[in-house]
Amino acid sequence: MESGELPPWRRGWQGEQGRHRNLISGHCYKGSNPVLLEVGSLLRGHTLPLWCGAAEAKARGWWPRRGSKATRIVRPQLNKREQTDSEGKPVVDADGSTVVSAWVSFKPVCVFNAGDLVGHDDETAATLAAAINEAVGTTELTPPPAARLEAAEAVLEAWPVPVLWGQQRCCYVPADDQIHMPDAAAFSTREAFCATWAHEQAHSTGHKSRLDRDLTAQMGTKVYAREELVAELAAVLICYRLQIGCQLENHAAYLKAWAGMLREEGARCLFKVLSDARKAADLIAPEAPAEEA
Repeated sequence: MESGELPPWRRGWQGEQGRHRNLISGHCYKGSNPVLLEVGSLLRGHTLPLWCGAAEAKARGWWPRRGSKATRIVRPQLNKREQTDSEGKPVVDADGSTVVSAWVSFKPVCVFNAGDLVGHDDETAATLAAAINEAVGTTELTPPPAARLEAAEAVLEAWPVPVLWGQQRCCYVPADDQIHMPDAAAFSTREAFCATWAHEQAHSTGHKSRLDRDLTAQMGTKVYAREELVAELAAVLICYRLQIGCQLENHAAYLKAWAGMLREEGARCLFKVLSDARKAADLIAPEAPAEEA
């Protein structure tokens, strides 16, 4: 991220290969993980939406190709701890049972793309190829592009924030709680139109009547860059869920700013940005229930 030497931030929906999922279980990744996997794919040129942890791959005789790099996703963990009083004794409730505090934390987990795996020998190479072919061949059929775009636009049109069409630039105006957009014909593709509209809608989720994020920062500030990242990553998730691909249009400077925030504030900043992006996407295009990888 800090180098600024990035590929074009654009990916069309690979309908014939399906969503990001675990190579072995077939379970789709949920929450914020699709955007991490999507960015990882874009950075490294992956085309397969199939992933596998190093341990589960090695158990089958598959190994990461020399020079390949893992992509980090996050896995929720439920933590529990008995509450104690000032003397260190367990706190009990009215029925005499110990009071337990519970909270969720997130653990980074490394996964490798199936395209970066190789078999230890001919036999394991054959089982790997068979697993990939089966995983790609068993994906559900998706509607044709025109139908997906029509359905996606219907979802975006249902978002209650009004849009002022025919404008010269795209933006969200918090004071008016209004989105400004050029007409759809001004965009090179319908996918680009939907991606940009989703980005501005994601900004509007930060209004004080919704998720109440700070939308007052000036361009060039860390807070402004953070909000742009939230909106852009939320747009990726929205387009991913609507099966129309994604278009990350912000400059590499935003990613460099993000890297700077992570360096200064640690992994907690990453989790918060991803959490805010997911919450924004959930308001606009809720995630379909499915098994989680």
